[in-house]
Parts: sequence; structure tokens; C-alpha cells
Amino acid sequence: MEKKVGKVKSKQKEKKKMPKIVLTSFSMLFCPFYFAECTHITELSSCPDGTQKPQGDKLEGELSPEERRVLERKVKKILKKEEKKRLKAEGHSDGKTVAPGPSASQQALEYLTCWAENRSMWKFQKTRQTWLLQHMFDSEKIPDEKFSLLLQYLEGLRGMARDTTVEKAMSMVEESGRAPEDAVVQQRAHRAREIIQMLS
Repeated sequence: MEKKVGKVKSKQKEKKKMPKIVLTSFSMLFCPFYFAECTHITELSSCPDGTQKPQGDKLEGELSPEERRVLERKVKKILKKEEKKRLKAEGHSDGKTVAPGPSASQQALEYLTCWAENRSMWKFQKTRQTWLLQHMFDSEKIPDEKFSLLLQYLEGLRGMARDTTVEKAMSMVEESGRAPEDAVVQQRAHRAREIIQMLS
């Protein structure tokens, strides 16, 4: 029983040993701040198994190709980060500008038009339908010529989407009763009545 305990303790000690950090003259030459960061982790002369600090380029031959690639990637990443910091300090941007894509309203209206004009190419998209249902009362986002297409589209609604749409339209009509002078509310209520008539 005692022998097993001794073996378990020695295995735990093995797990606690820190991995050696091997630095080459390559990393010190091209990335001195990387070398400075690594030396505070462990001193090369005080490695756990008592190995001495290597002389000159002797370590480069000891690195496997994979270790060399990893080291080069790390150095390249650090240099790139430093370059970005330097450019930012000088006030330069990185030159990357994202070209604006079509807006959500454009995409939703194109989706609706495709549904009406080219059913063979049309494909259901939940996000586009959700946008249309959220903005169906807004004449600025969905113009009148597209609203007639939307009414035809809504005719095919089923399940929860249909019930929720009718509830929204009814609440919009009720709201219009509380604000009879507000032209925007009345215009929205008019659309709501058309939707209720279509879906009831």
C-alpha cells in the first residue's frame, strides 16, 4: 500500500514540472521584447533539470521544424502588433474600410419582390420575414407599392406568426382610437385594418 502512495506522489511531482522555454538567437535578434518577456518566466541557466545556458547558435539546431514554425509565427504576430501600435500612435488607420452592404430594409424588400415575381428562385428566410412583420405598418420603410405585395405575402402566414400579426394589427387599431388627430398613427391603423381584413 505504501509503495503505491509513493508512486502517486512521484507522478504528481512530474506533472508539476514547468516546460522549458527554449530561445534562439533568432528570437533574440528579431524580437528582443519577446526575449525580455520570456526571461522573467524562467532563466535559461536555472532550468529544473540543471542544464546550462546554451552558447551562441547551438540551440537553433536543436529546434524541430515545427518548433521553429511556431516560434516564427509568434515573432511575426508580436511584430505585427507592435506595428499596429506604432501606426495608431502616429494617427494612421490600418487602411481597411468595409464596403457597406445592402441594408436590412433593402434585403427584405428584395426578398418580397422575389417572392412575388420569381417564386422558383425565392427561398424562405426567417430574418427577412421577421423584418417585414416588424415594420409592416411603417410607410417609410415599406412603401405603398410594396405593401400590396406584403398583403399577398401575409395571406400565406400560418400558426403563431399569423396570430401574432393579427394581434399586432388589432392593438394598432385600438391605439388609433386614442389618438384621432395623429396622422402617422391613423395611417398605420389604416394598414392594420387591411391586414386584419386579409387574415380574418
